Amino acid sequence: MGERYPEGREERVSALCTALIHEAVELQRTTSWKWWKERGEFDEAAAREELIDVWHFAVQAAIELGMGPQDVLAEYERKHGVNVRRQRDGY
Repeated sequence: MGERYPEGREERVSALCTALIHEAVELQRTTSWKWWKERGEFDEAAAREELIDVWHFAVQAAIELGMGPQDVLAEYERKHGVNVRRQRDGY
């Protein structure tokens, strides 16, 4: 990556999280989330582009953490099960 990209794993994961958060905000800004403002037309193409930016940093973080596609899927399934139980149990 660039010369300002952190050298340590923890610092790289942190930097990727920061980038991911900001890209998610950019995605949100493509929507009419301000209920007090007049709605504009939804730009789906812009939203898709921002979503890909979010995915890019999420994938980079997964790679940084040594996760391949099967690891990501297994972790998603595990965490999804936790979330389902939480909702069922009134978490």
